[in-house]
Parts: sequence; C-alpha cells; structure tokens
Amino acid sequence: MPYEPPTHSVERSIRATTGAKIVAGVDEVGRGAWAGPVTVCAAVTGLRRAPAGLTDSKLITPKRRTVLAAELQEWVTAYALGDASPAEIDELGMTAALRLAAVRALEGLPVRPDAVILDGKHDYLGSPWQVRTVIKGDQSCIAVAAASVIAKVRRDALMGELEAEAEQYAPYAFGANAGYPSPVHKAALEELGPTRYHRLSWSYLDAMPRWRHLKKVRLSAEAAALESGGQLGFDF
Repeated sequence: MPYEPPTHSVERSIRATTGAKIVAGVDEVGRGAWAGPVTVCAAVTGLRRAPAGLTDSKLITPKRRTVLAAELQEWVTAYALGDASPAEIDELGMTAALRLAAVRALEGLPVRPDAVILDGKHDYLGSPWQVRTVIKGDQSCIAVAAASVIAKVRRDALMGELEAEAEQYAPYAFGANAGYPSPVHKAALEELGPTRYHRLSWSYLDAMPRWRHLKKVRLSAEAAALESGGQLGFDF
C-alpha cells in the first residue's frame, strides 16, 4: 500500500505561529519491548526536501531502513539519541523513562530546539519544552520520520550486539526480535528466566510462575501516579 510522503507542514505551522526557528522531530522505539532500553531520537532537518522513501520506520523493510538511516545521518542538520535503561524503566515507569531518554536526546543536540514535534498524542516531555504532539507524526512529519528511522536502526543494532555479547543470550534471539515478544523470546524466558537486560517490573512475568518472584515493584511514587493517570495510553 502506498503512503503519502511526510512533509514540513507541521514545522511550518509551528514556525509561523510561535516564531520558532529550530524545530526538532522526536520519536521513540522500544516502548513495547520486554528487554533492552527505550531509545529516543531527536532530529533537526530544516525545510529541505527529504530523501526518497522516507516514512515511519515500521513501514520500511529492514534492509532499506538500514541504508536510509545511514543516508539520513548525513542529510539531517543535526540528530542525537538518548536511552533509558531497563533498570531506569523499572524504577521510574515508562512515562518518566521516555521523558528521560527524550531529554538526553534533545540535550545532545548541538543547539537547543525552540520547539519539538512529538510523535503520538501524549506529551511525555512537558515543560520547559515547547511541544506539539502529532498522531502518526512518524508518517506525516519529515523530522519525526527521520528520527523514527534513525532510532529504530540504532536500537536494532544495539539489541543484536547484546545477543552477540555472550553465548547465554543467544536463546533469546535479541537480534531477530529486538527484545519484543516473540515465540522464541517467550520460550527462552520460560526456560531460562530473565537476563539483566529484561524489564522486571512488567506483567509478562506474571504469566511465568517459575520466575514471578523476580518481578520488581516500582519504587517511584511519582512515576506510579503518572502511569496510573494513563499518560502513556496503554498498559502492556
């Protein structure tokens, strides 16, 4: 199915209505995984024509995505990546972990953006950043789509490196599933239990009696309040 290419229309609107000169697109990857970090990319593209085929990373084949990510890293005005580790996700909850990763990415840019286009409908970033949320922004906004592709390729590569780190991680097939649920991943968890790269506060452990005792209770009351308030919009 063909998709409409992303544009700079949201960025142009932000510039016209707020006077912002530097607008960053921000997207995350890894929110629904059982293992590995959540990764956020912040990308500044200006108003130049995007490389051919740019869209939401999930709509691009892995081979093409890798090629496009390399092209984008040369094409964008600037980009930076930020991670929140599984331990930080367990301690803070996903909403706060997403914000932590996003701030790390934004603060990694060489120039602080005047405004941020955030993919989705929930503003997990908040003050002092000037945020415009855009549902399916990774399909409609060039800067967000660029961030989506760069973040996806970077995190997939990281998960492949984790699998190659030691023989004990091979059964989890992180290189193939990037830490997301899959039959192979689930079977390895049930047989071998979670690794140090797994999120131990997540509900998948409830269905594994052998390892249920390892489940962590979130320590941050503020993070628990954010999560119960439904700011993420889902409960995995």
